[in-house]
Amino acid sequence: MGEKISVLIPEEKVNERIQELGDQISRDYAGKQVHLICILKGGAFFACELAKRLTIPVSVDFMQVSSYENGTKSSGIVRIKKDLDESLENKEVLIVEDIIDTGNTLYYLIPLLRQRLPRSLRLCALLNKPDRREKEVEISYLGFDIPDEFVVGYGLDYAQKYRNLPYIGVVELEDEDGSGESLPEK
Repeated sequence: MGEKISVLIPEEKVNERIQELGDQISRDYAGKQVHLICILKGGAFFACELAKRLTIPVSVDFMQVSSYENGTKSSGIVRIKKDLDESLENKEVLIVEDIIDTGNTLYYLIPLLRQRLPRSLRLCALLNKPDRREKEVEISYLGFDIPDEFVVGYGLDYAQKYRNLPYIGVVELEDEDGSGESLPEK
């Protein structure tokens, strides 16, 4: 049994939307420096592309949290695997995430980061799955709403594979007879 990837959002559309987000963020933070918090590992690809399109001063820090371990379904338990290196006090902070699914991770993380006294704290996500939401979080900057499919590419993975795809794809498992079915969702 293998995997087949079908394109959900082509590379050109992803790049175009990231440019639009960069333009909007640059306008909203005009005259200020924005401190990006990249949520690893998935957010790294999006954060790098977004940062390249910002016309304002940018600093970057990284945080790794997990609620998935190696499966495709959230465990519901959020663990900080790598904390920030820098203080957030008095900074204009923008969390950069690859996908908002259940919302559980950010529902836990946002109040934790607010305790660190940033001047402002907003969320930017490349993808959003509103049909999967369990906890509501406010997304200030959003690339795309997507259906409840298991997606890969642009930092999103299936068992650590496919992060490097330059588009957003849907993973389907292929049976030996060539028929396929979508993976169960994260």
